[in-house]
Amino acid sequence: MEIRSTDALIAVDVQNDFCPGGALPVPFGDTIVSKVNSLVIKFETLVFSRDWHPNNHCSFSDTPLFEDMSWPMHCVQDSPGAEFHGDLFVPGDGRVISKGTDPEREAYSAFEGTDLDAWLRERGVERVFVAGLAFDYCVRATAVDAARAGYETWVVEDACAGISEVTMERAREELTAAGVQFCGTSDFT
Repeated sequence: MEIRSTDALIAVDVQNDFCPGGALPVPFGDTIVSKVNSLVIKFETLVFSRDWHPNNHCSFSDTPLFEDMSWPMHCVQDSPGAEFHGDLFVPGDGRVISKGTDPEREAYSAFEGTDLDAWLRERGVERVFVAGLAFDYCVRATAVDAARAGYETWVVEDACAGISEVTMERAREELTAAGVQFCGTSDFT
């Protein structure tokens, strides 16, 4: 697959709290960092989304149930857990998109409550490739929103990690229904 000037890479939430040892770890979440880095060096247009929650965010619970979308406190603004994984290559010209900044609203997608769509359109982006954490939550939501916004959308599966096979399979079905396509890091020239 040849990368074009109208392509963008969206690296979703490769943050400490979503990696082993973090507040809300994705199993083996840290193992995708080298795959994401292999993509970062190939794209001109780079987006790095991050959860950037205030400490009173509506999703936080002392007794999270997870399936009701309540979570332990994670990715609190300016905390070590909210920082990108230390090995993630984030070039100076990469665009950082902060989401989930409103204490009253959840935001799984990098498009939700941000200027990402306008920013991509200003740059003439037509096709997006999505990678990161977690495949079955924020990667899924970002890719579905990208497809709905009219971008040709691909998820780079081996540059993602997810919570469970069950939720990942549900996410694949939703992504496919939305017109999202799948590829791997080895597909890029």
